[in-house]
Amino acid sequence: MNRLILIAFCICSGSILAHEVRPAYLEINAAGENEYSVIWKQPLLNGRPLSLRPDFPSDCARSSSRIEALGTEALIERIELQCASSLEGRIVGVSGLTKTLTDVLVRAQLGNGVTTTLLRPESPTTKLGAGRSAPLASYLQLGIEHLLFGIDHVLFVIGLMFFLDRIGPLVKTVTAFTVAHSLTLGISAIGLVRIPQAPIEAVIALSILFLATEKLRGTTDTLVARRTWLIAFIFGLLHGFGFAGALNDIGLPRENLLLALLLFNLGVELGQLLVVGAALLVAHATTRWFSPTPRIVWQAPVYGIGAIASFWFVSRTASIVFA
Repeated sequence: MNRLILIAFCICSGSILAHEVRPAYLEINAAGENEYSVIWKQPLLNGRPLSLRPDFPSDCARSSSRIEALGTEALIERIELQCASSLEGRIVGVSGLTKTLTDVLVRAQLGNGVTTTLLRPESPTTKLGAGRSAPLASYLQLGIEHLLFGIDHVLFVIGLMFFLDRIGPLVKTVTAFTVAHSLTLGISAIGLVRIPQAPIEAVIALSILFLATEKLRGTTDTLVARRTWLIAFIFGLLHGFGFAGALNDIGLPRENLLLALLLFNLGVELGQLLVVGAALLVAHATTRWFSPTPRIVWQAPVYGIGAIASFWFVSRTASIVFA
């Protein structure tokens, strides 16, 4: 199993220093004849906004604009927009999106219905009212991407796999992690419990550092080695609040709240299975590469994961203290 960690770590190394980027949110509501109330919400990266800006047709002018800071997590801009003609069937987009890894959920209520579209770096514009894209499917996609591009979550799963050498304990551990983060994701997304993202992200980094430290002790008589599934469950509760950050940024559709939540969580699980499955496939393919496995082969990626987690913990804690 240690062989798969080396390969999986190498796969992640290309983007390992990239901070998780949560989706942005653009809401457009008709407020009168050719008048619109716009909410633009974008996440902060290391305390700074991304270079993103909503683009509207050239005959639209902002009659007012107000920016609010949502702690260290996001900026919200409330815009009153006056256009020469209706936005129905016209192109809107987000400039700067092609240079990021984030997505933008666009929700528009221009007439009797609501349309929802997911903008991506490769498709940063949309025609408002041009068909009803599948808004619920967008939540499934966001869940998958949130796991795969949330490198800290990926490293935590990989860190757990260092302590597992059989399929049975692996299934038990992944199940415990899934149940735990599903619980806290659900209660946070529907508003029962809300915890600021900044301290959650700092503790998530600390959880990865804890796994690396335990593995480097070089003994099987550690809490993680004896009760890997329990550690996965405990820290999974924290990771669930981290997953909820994406949903808190874009919100859940009131008319399909539970289904959207279920699809987002399913997307997270699919992303998690992709990570575990890919690692297992690579492990099987590389079994012949290292036999027997030198100690340095698994120690190197563990030190790397620990160093990255330490950097994340210090930087995220500093952003809280000096915010």
